[in-house]
Amino acid sequence: MSLELADVTIRVHGRTLIDRLSAAVAPGDVLAVMGASGVGKSSLLAWVAGTLEAPFEASGRLTLDGRELTSLPIQQRRIGLLFQDDLLFPHMSVHDNLLFALPARLGPGSSPTPASRAARLAAADAALGSAGLAGFGSRLPASLSGGQRSRVSLLRALLAQPLALLLDEPFSKLDASLRAQMRSFTFSTLHERRVPTILVTHDPADVPAGAQRVSLDA
Repeated sequence: MSLELADVTIRVHGRTLIDRLSAAVAPGDVLAVMGASGVGKSSLLAWVAGTLEAPFEASGRLTLDGRELTSLPIQQRRIGLLFQDDLLFPHMSVHDNLLFALPARLGPGSSPTPASRAARLAAADAALGSAGLAGFGSRLPASLSGGQRSRVSLLRALLAQPLALLLDEPFSKLDASLRAQMRSFTFSTLHERRVPTILVTHDPADVPAGAQRVSLDA
């Protein structure tokens, strides 16, 4: 399931931020978009997600597995987002944070069956176990460490079953040891699930080995 950008141009107030950018991201691979603040990295993610608004102007073409997404609203693109802040709902348990993203219908194929709460909880518990967080479902986000909250955020994004994922400086608020741990967990998980990913970062250490790189200039 390849994510492809073709001739993407983004302008604001007569200034060109991105000029005819083209790239293809294969299943499980990462495109790293790098550059200083203000060069258009987050604007590019907003365009891919379908949330770019005036005064920005954009042109170009976006396809996912050959399906044209350029003119579709955000809810029809099936592209997930993960930010530098975990954005977990503080009043909800880890379980309920995950269930918020988990589809009401589970199962393989194009016609999954409606799932009971017990089945959805089992799916959430399986995800937590895969991230080394077994037994954490009843806890509130405030009781978790920064690295644990980051893992829950990634699991929530993946449980929504995105066909592609956008990462906006997802490791920038973690200390050095947690950054290394979360980088390894995040990219190994995305590779295993074959999710094409666009990563925005200003830190070369965040970019996994073998990733494509695009540098945006001020």
